[in-house]
Amino acid sequence: MGKIAIYPGTFDPITFGHIDVIERSLKLFEKVIVVIARNPRKETLFTEEERIELIRNSLQHLPNVEVAVSDKLTVEFAQSVDAEAVIRGIRAVSDFEYEFQLALMNRKLCPEVDTIFLMPNEKFTYLNSSIIRELARYGAEIEDFVPKCVAKKLREKFK
Repeated sequence: MGKIAIYPGTFDPITFGHIDVIERSLKLFEKVIVVIARNPRKETLFTEEERIELIRNSLQHLPNVEVAVSDKLTVEFAQSVDAEAVIRGIRAVSDFEYEFQLALMNRKLCPEVDTIFLMPNEKFTYLNSSIIRELARYGAEIEDFVPKCVAKKLREKFK
């Protein structure tokens, strides 16, 4: 078995920024598992099943990528799939502060799983799922930010 990394998140919805980070991860790892993290405190626009479908459709061009769902701690899930690393996307300094704290806690809980911070291409640094949902809510063009299948589902949600 090759080197495995996980990329956890809500992915509500997946964006080109997420996809860019996944593509960069595949240059470092033989397999990346995109993990939809269940968070009962977070209300999502898309159901878990819809997010799985959107992620799979958006990543079908990438071999060696799987999609999973977890309600475990990130490092517990990483251990359960023999992952060596947790991938985290960093867009700005504000992301880093939060992610750095999580990485240190994860290291304390499970020192054998590393956290790898990856920056997306600069053209995606301002993207996040919340902004995309808001643009879609107002009928803005979003095709430059998300795959066509995601844009279509967003338009359906906000009809």
